[in-house]
Amino acid sequence: MNNGAVGIVGAGCICAAGDSVEEVISALYSGKRNPVPPVAFTSELSEFPPVFEIFSDLTRFAVHENHSRTTLLVLVAIREAMLQAELNDSVLKNTRVGVALGTTVGCTLNSESFYREYRAGRMPNVSPITKFMSNNPAMAVAEIYSLMGPVAAVTNACSSGADAIGVARDWLNSNLCDIAIAGGTDELSRVAYLGFNALQVTSNEPCRPFDKNRKGLNLGEGAGVLILESEASIRRRKSRPYAMISGFACSCDAYHPTGPHPEGVGLERAICGALADASVTAADIAFINAHGTSTMDNDKVEGCVISRLFGDNISVVSTKAYTGHTLGAAGAIEAILTIRGLLDQKLPGTIGFEVPDPACKIIPTDRLTDISGRFALSTSLAFGGSNSAVVVQLDS
Repeated sequence: MNNGAVGIVGAGCICAAGDSVEEVISALYSGKRNPVPPVAFTSELSEFPPVFEIFSDLTRFAVHENHSRTTLLVLVAIREAMLQAELNDSVLKNTRVGVALGTTVGCTLNSESFYREYRAGRMPNVSPITKFMSNNPAMAVAEIYSLMGPVAAVTNACSSGADAIGVARDWLNSNLCDIAIAGGTDELSRVAYLGFNALQVTSNEPCRPFDKNRKGLNLGEGAGVLILESEASIRRRKSRPYAMISGFACSCDAYHPTGPHPEGVGLERAICGALADASVTAADIAFINAHGTSTMDNDKVEGCVISRLFGDNISVVSTKAYTGHTLGAAGAIEAILTIRGLLDQKLPGTIGFEVPDPACKIIPTDRLTDISGRFALSTSLAFGGSNSAVVVQLDS
């Protein structure tokens, strides 16, 4: 490895498409998805935009009765990733392991009843506050596994999962830890559901990334985790990295609280910075896993930037068509699926895409597609003008 690249020795994922990386990738390759109206909560809307909800039993992963669904989701992903990375109790005890996990607001939006009672002048039970105080997902993981490295919860809206990967990579390159658990996690919540609906960016039908007839996003929930390891630790443990994080950069538009800059200047800076960090050019990138939310502005701006930087022949996919927009988990889940695309040398079709939109400048995959190359790019955009880009590569 060189140029600051760090090895990927394990990955874990849970979302509506499946309870493991293998289940998720199988759903993507077979073109299966099932967004439905939310079951976990109710609303007074006249129509119910579908969501990508997880119906698996997560209670068996609970370590503490106060652990939120957001924390339980990441514990599922971590368990899978640790098994693949061969991180047993002995390794965890004798190695500096850091935790960087992204989330938007996690469980904090699921305490409506408490705040309603409090504002009404009553004295509600404080258990929601107790639960909130114990549900920083990064701290919860560090406590559960008695980890000795740095800990950070990254809350940078929808780029949080990607940004957490960038933070963990910096730790490893600065010798602050030997191994890092990096990723993101978020659960569905009624407040987020109603909030995105109020912003008029949700769709009452399954999302259609980059399609001319797209009407908005579908929210989702889940967690994605990568186990990253420094070169020195890989040699010491005789680990077997199968891919690397070789480039990362982030930038801010400073343009609008929710919308991207119409020219995508921040996204372009992030992509160019990540390519430079990885010492590659646009021509080296085999494909892009785009943020691709299926909203009008995001898809148009992102498509134009991709076309401007990569031309017309770059393969592009939006895996949100299968997972929904998992908010703080999105960047991490999509990085994992990007890595898997490189390993398999193929991409799923962007389900829902049918009619090209000239305003987007790009045409995403519409069927299972073979690709060729060692490098790929995953992009994340967020409220507040945040833009992040991750370059992954196959281990040489």
